[in-house]
Amino acid sequence: MAGGGSAANSNSPTAVRIVVAGDRGTGKSSLIVTAAAEAFPTNVPPTLPPTRLPEDMFPDRVPVMVIDTSASMENRGKLADELKGADAVVLTYACDKPSTLDRLSTFWLPELRRLEVRVPVIVVGCKLDLRDEQQAVSLEQVMSPIMQQFREIETCIECSAFKHIQLPEVFYYAQKAVLHPTAPLFDQEAQTLKPRCVRALKRIFILCDHDRDGALSDAELNDFQVKCFNAPLQPSEIVGVKRVVQEKLPEGVNENGLTLTGFLFLHALFIEKGRLETTWTVLRKFGYNNDIRLCDDQLLPPITRTLDQSVELTSEAVEFLRGVFSLFDIDGDGALNAHELEDLFSTAPENPWSEAPFANAAEKNALEGLSLDGFLSEWALMILLDPVRGVENLIYIGYADDPSSAIRITRRRRVDRKKKHSDRNVFQCFVFGPKEAGKTSLLHSFVGRPFAEGYTPTTEERYAVNVVDQPDGRKKTLILREIPEEAIEKLLVEKDALAACDIAVFVHDSSKESSWIRATELLVEIASHGESTGYEVPCLIVAAKDDLDPYPTAIQDSTRVSQDMGIEAPIPISAKLGDFNNIFRRITRAAAHPHLSIPETEAGKTRKQYHRILNRSLMVVSVGAAVAVVGLAAYRVYAARKNASS
Repeated sequence: MAGGGSAANSNSPTAVRIVVAGDRGTGKSSLIVTAAAEAFPTNVPPTLPPTRLPEDMFPDRVPVMVIDTSASMENRGKLADELKGADAVVLTYACDKPSTLDRLSTFWLPELRRLEVRVPVIVVGCKLDLRDEQQAVSLEQVMSPIMQQFREIETCIECSAFKHIQLPEVFYYAQKAVLHPTAPLFDQEAQTLKPRCVRALKRIFILCDHDRDGALSDAELNDFQVKCFNAPLQPSEIVGVKRVVQEKLPEGVNENGLTLTGFLFLHALFIEKGRLETTWTVLRKFGYNNDIRLCDDQLLPPITRTLDQSVELTSEAVEFLRGVFSLFDIDGDGALNAHELEDLFSTAPENPWSEAPFANAAEKNALEGLSLDGFLSEWALMILLDPVRGVENLIYIGYADDPSSAIRITRRRRVDRKKKHSDRNVFQCFVFGPKEAGKTSLLHSFVGRPFAEGYTPTTEERYAVNVVDQPDGRKKTLILREIPEEAIEKLLVEKDALAACDIAVFVHDSSKESSWIRATELLVEIASHGESTGYEVPCLIVAAKDDLDPYPTAIQDSTRVSQDMGIEAPIPISAKLGDFNNIFRRITRAAAHPHLSIPETEAGKTRKQYHRILNRSLMVVSVGAAVAVVGLAAYRVYAARKNASS
């Protein structure tokens, strides 16, 4: 890899906006005018209009727009707006006025942080020709402590507009800091590639290692060079590249070619030598943006669907994931341990399952390994909650087909109700209930976690996902979403709150009447919301803590409510005893038949009765009108015949 010249492409900015700021009299306007006109001005206005520097001034051929600013107090608001819109900031000080240098660390750099301006900063010492050479101190000595404190400083440079010293370099470095920023790639303090950069380069290496032997052969290196830099490598250049690597890092080359370690070493070497454009060109050729994530045009296009349609993996994507699971199950124990899972996601920007809602959402074995069912369940959850991010991660781990082929959009749930059957493979169940009802224990038992005696209140939503075997041998994925009691009111503010819900479960502590009363209140709330919005959902009641004695009127109360609302009687379970009464299969079965188990409130029944009467009345009116029309037609025939005979 010879690291050819830089090339702007579709993933680079089309123009770079550089804002120049600093104390009054530090040479901002003279710097801009002289760089643009290549002549030092005799008269300079206090603040210049926006100045465009032509693209042929720069190797990347990307034009630069330079914005001059005023440091006066009355223009402070405009200055803030300009800084917030910058791609890069040039901060100036005067080499003949040490106080203006001090102001960088006491005012200007803290001000950028206060305004949350997170762009590269180039510090420029102007009026180099006026500096007292008797008191000259090296730029490195002056700037090193400031750069230690303010890591956003990309480069420091001194220049003279009057003597035309290093003027083009100022804006070249500023543009380069935007097009080829250091921060995403390299940790200056540790002098190493950043983790996300390593992960992206590893993925690129694997994509280029066509024979999968763990090394880039001479032919593969040449193909890589042509793809990234539009120029082949000569045999002598390939030998030279490998020699450089082998001298510094023997394990960087083996009998098959350049190893991943060697590939990463080369990029670190380019960056250390200031040739960031080489690594950025590689990343952008493989579709990465400045955040070192794949650009939107590499990902799933926008999905068009209604709110009661969900997104699932296709059978092709599931088969791909089965293959990935087998590939990374190195020890062949039928589960992915933490190390194997980290290795699997080592070509993604980060492990997407390391935090909520995915962390601990699926069942793990005694050694914290994720089974195939658990692995596929996590993917089902990710695709359901965030299809774009889910498919993005599929691509990172090697899915090479059209991203759209990885997902399917399910039928509308109201269509499923009419057809009396759902075609979904993944069901989402909202779990409601009062505090201490046993909601969390239900979720824990679903993913094989042991029963816990102590009570820990749930303060935010959590998920549990697993595969549920069906009586006919098929598998369905069930997602339980626990909704804390305090969050229900906020949830129901949204009209479409139940659009994503395939089934709702209401858990109560069967030993406490107060728990039952609150659970039935929630049931009526959810049923009423569904009736008023058109998002009616099947509902089941779960009588938890069946190992305790029920409160005295539990049977009568439950019978009355289930009969009044037209749903199944409460299902008794005991997480403590491990007796779950086939609850998860029953939830899945109810979700698969969305026309059943839908509760009716009194208001809903009244509304339905009213519509029946109204429809019946309209039918009578329409029949009467039809009879009248027929009668009129008969009369006209009769009259016509009479006229004809006379």
